[in-house]
Amino acid sequence: MTRIAVCPGSFDPITYGHLDIIKRGANVFDVVYVGVLNNSTKSPLFTVEERIELIKEVTKDIPNVKVDAFSGLLVDYAREKKANVILRGLRAVSDFEYEMQITSMNRILEEDIETFFMMTNNQYSFLSSSIVKEVAKYKGNIADLVPTAVENALMLKFKQN
Repeated sequence: MTRIAVCPGSFDPITYGHLDIIKRGANVFDVVYVGVLNNSTKSPLFTVEERIELIKEVTKDIPNVKVDAFSGLLVDYAREKKANVILRGLRAVSDFEYEMQITSMNRILEEDIETFFMMTNNQYSFLSSSIVKEVAKYKGNIADLVPTAVENALMLKFKQN
């Protein structure tokens, strides 16, 4: 049986914290779909297409990672991909409380899909896309927080705005 996981998120932009979870997940599962959430209630800095391209660029050396977008319910996307696992990263206790609610709802919607939590590497436990965007906006050094392709894309975005 092929072990397929979905790693969902907005990834606006992808950080080394996200990449840590994706890489480690790719060591556990046969296929990891990185599902970029197209959330109409948020105002992302990057378009869905730009986020997909950045993720593809920084995961190109991980052959069992596939990247695309989804909207709607995560369990529907997971079913579409024939995934039996949702892969989520945890940074802190506050993440756990939120993720517990989402996981409980997903279990009600689809009991055959398990949620697999991975603790992020300690060096990324503070890291979020929001923090990265805030630092980049004011031209702070983000080289240790995101891959070079993402750093360049952020510089370009903030130069245009």
